[in-house]
Amino acid sequence: MYVPFVLVNRYEQGGGAMIVVGTDGSRAGLRAVEWAAREAMLHRVTLRVVHAMPAWAHGMREEGRYAEVGRWMRDNAAAVVSEAVTAAHAAEPEADVSSAVVPGDPRSALIEASRDAELLVVGNHGLGGFRGLLVGSAALGVAAHAACDVAVVRELPSPVRREVVAAVDGSPRSDAVLARAFAEADLRGAGLHIVHARARGGPARSGEDRIARMLSEITAGWRERYPDLKPVERVVTGHPVDVLRDACADAELLVVGSHGYGDFRALVLGSVSHAMLHHAPCPVIVTRARTNGTS
Repeated sequence: MYVPFVLVNRYEQGGGAMIVVGTDGSRAGLRAVEWAAREAMLHRVTLRVVHAMPAWAHGMREEGRYAEVGRWMRDNAAAVVSEAVTAAHAAEPEADVSSAVVPGDPRSALIEASRDAELLVVGNHGLGGFRGLLVGSAALGVAAHAACDVAVVRELPSPVRREVVAAVDGSPRSDAVLARAFAEADLRGAGLHIVHARARGGPARSGEDRIARMLSEITAGWRERYPDLKPVERVVTGHPVDVLRDACADAELLVVGSHGYGDFRALVLGSVSHAMLHHAPCPVIVTRARTNGTS
């Protein structure tokens, strides 16, 4: 299973920021490139198309026993990148696009690239160098070690509800979810649906009222910052996977947090994250806490 990556730098700012998308030429990879091109235009940033290939072939001399194999692999890599650039321009003719072929394992290379980025977006159900990246430890390793937000790109539902869904749990990391969700909803001119999944079996009315107050408190600053947005806040009883899947069934985007607490504990590295990365019916962004303040 191939998984392409997109990297977005400083999503709330333009000028000098960049999206990087990794591709292998698969349908999923090209779909991610097209999505990345649209995101680049939306965020007013440049787009960089990246393809990773084995280091031994990338740096091989023109002479030698396996020189012909190396040339074939380099030519193939160049063709993959060229096709991706064409796809990007087809999706967004005005996009500012550059490209690169980089040596090494795709996961390691793109995790390293994430150090200068704000968002790492992952395509789903592709083929090639990223095979299995969304299965088991590989996907969790990428999510755990990326230095930026991580997103999974899949086909948008049809029709699309112009809404961003944000999953919050009240932990300090919920602020990163809200930062991304409010910014994305504002950029898209979409509605914002903020959801907290409440476990079954707890105190009935009093517990729900307490959580509702918590949601109101943690969103207050963001509502002031984005006065034109009118977010809907909901407390829903049920398992987080079921709650989120239902909430984002036809949404434009789902935003969740990493290493949260409560119902969303270990969202990136645990079963909830794993399930949503596989089964969410829309693109998913997994956020990371920011250290420079966002509110």
